[in-house]
Amino acid sequence: MTNKSNNALLTVEGLKKFFPIRKGLFGKTIGQVKAVDDVSFAVRTGRTLGLVGESGCGKTTTGRSIIRLIEPTAGRIVFDGLEVQNLRGSDRRNIHRRMQIVFQDPYSSLNPRITVGGMVSEILRFHRIVERKSINEKVAEILENVGLSMDYAGRYPHEFSGGQRQRIGIARALSVEPDFIVLDEPVSALDVSIQAQILNLLMDLQQKLHLAYLFIAHDLSVVEHVADEIAVMYLGRVVEVGSKEDVISNPLHPYTQALLEAVPQPDPDKRRDRELLHGDVPSPAVRPSGCHFHPRCPKVRPSCSEWEFVLKDVGNRRSVACLLY
Repeated sequence: MTNKSNNALLTVEGLKKFFPIRKGLFGKTIGQVKAVDDVSFAVRTGRTLGLVGESGCGKTTTGRSIIRLIEPTAGRIVFDGLEVQNLRGSDRRNIHRRMQIVFQDPYSSLNPRITVGGMVSEILRFHRIVERKSINEKVAEILENVGLSMDYAGRYPHEFSGGQRQRIGIARALSVEPDFIVLDEPVSALDVSIQAQILNLLMDLQQKLHLAYLFIAHDLSVVEHVADEIAVMYLGRVVEVGSKEDVISNPLHPYTQALLEAVPQPDPDKRRDRELLHGDVPSPAVRPSGCHFHPRCPKVRPSCSEWEFVLKDVGNRRSVACLLY
């Protein structure tokens, strides 16, 4: 099972993030939105874990909880042998410097009043990555790593295309020399041709800098291109984990199978009748009983509405949460 990996850089165990539902003048809590509920996985050094699922499944909340942009409700986050929640002061700052994020919409995360060179150099000065006299040289190196020349350093975010802005977002994350990066739908807002360029850039940087990635996406065809392992998430829970090859070639959970069926097939000779999912992801505030996927599952059994199924090790570093296994 992936979360038992011995050489994991990041281990997440039982991660939960609940948001209270409040009502009335005094904000009385009347319920909870269980965005992330008992999620466990591991990311190994220099490897990529793809976290996939439909919109509303809790993928982004998981990523932001790991790097503490939002505070988890419960669970353990262990990074390089250190339990992140227990760190304070300089220890906490140092560990968070090694954990970065690249957002889906780069423009909303960039300060429109600061030049690209100013953004990167400000980070270098704050964290004292290099001596002041070497900052410009380091800025040039970082921009070159993401495919931008130093000529761009004096420009503002609105002067760049979507693909270039995402390169800037990646450069900003790299400026603190991290070991682990959460990539939150980093190419979903880009044209297909630009997507390929950014994905190839991320893979080259991983090989060059020995980075570990948590790659969040809803498109399995994109994840297949970059991930080493895949965790499939549905309504706040992981329902299947395995190597990329195993999950893509032999999906076990009906939800994983449905996600693969939804991937467009460009070859007309290979097209087949698809068994597509019906309906939308239920609200995490009012989740179905038993297996949360059972109202949409094409292989549903009567007991699926009665029992909650946890991830079960089925061998070959694979786990699945389903009655069928």
